[in-house]
Amino acid sequence: MTVKDLARNLLPGAAQDILRDAVYRRNCRLEPRQYRQALERWYRLSTGRTCDLDDPRTFTEKAQWLKLYDSTPVKGRLADKFLMREVVAAKIGGEYLVPLLGVWESADDIDFDALPDRYVIKATHGSGWNIVVPDKRRLHEARSRRQLARWLGRRMAMTGGFELHYEYCEPRIVAEQFLQDESGGLRDYKFVAFDGEVQFAITVDGRFTGERMLTFLPDWSKAPFRYNSRYDDGVAEDVLPRPKRLEEMLAITTELSRGFSLARVDFYEVAGRLYVGEVTFTSSNGLPRLAPAAYDAELGSRITLPARQPFRGVML
Repeated sequence: MTVKDLARNLLPGAAQDILRDAVYRRNCRLEPRQYRQALERWYRLSTGRTCDLDDPRTFTEKAQWLKLYDSTPVKGRLADKFLMREVVAAKIGGEYLVPLLGVWESADDIDFDALPDRYVIKATHGSGWNIVVPDKRRLHEARSRRQLARWLGRRMAMTGGFELHYEYCEPRIVAEQFLQDESGGLRDYKFVAFDGEVQFAITVDGRFTGERMLTFLPDWSKAPFRYNSRYDDGVAEDVLPRPKRLEEMLAITTELSRGFSLARVDFYEVAGRLYVGEVTFTSSNGLPRLAPAAYDAELGSRITLPARQPFRGVML
């Protein structure tokens, strides 16, 4: 068991929050030349293994290498929940975007009364910084403003795994239309590609009921591995039907991921419409629990790393 697992299992929630905040504050004080050592330490504490950044071979090692040496403004623009809309509209069309309800630079500027009964509100410069509002009558506005203000003041890249491309995102808040599909929840179809070649799909089902994760190959057959074995229940593929617009998802993933060694494109399929949810470059912070473990090396062998890029003008 790793140190990270011990903290998760043994420390109460409040203590875990204190620990995360301490790590965040420490990381914010680091100079860029110290990021590599801190990332290697985080990887070792998270996995129990060392990370060979000089000669990375596995999926998880190459994902860490890409964080340090290929975090670019282009990636930051695509990862930004607001700026990505312009890129997606230009490449594949605005009809694939979830309808936008508002964008704000301060939590104090949000007029909650003007928003519809259901919506989703997000910080644009991070991952998982979302508030899902299925019924705004139950929303605690003051608490939500405090949470959003806290997110706006945080740097996603410094929260643990040095996802440095988030440093190029612009901190804002967006509200989007609430989506719900025929399942009664919202199935999330996440396609992972290596430079335009789709490798597999991760699906998150039962988001509002009982969440589970499944892994599929591009033809929607069950993958011979599980992407995140901590959450993937390994149920046979026939429990989740093939998406009606699968071929379109594959084509869009190819288009949006081309030129990136590793990228993930997320989709929702709702009432006959297809939406691009987001584009991310560090799925699971680059540390999925692949099972069987041999697929860490197998998938890693398919990733071709680019030339090193400077981070904010500095070669790390």
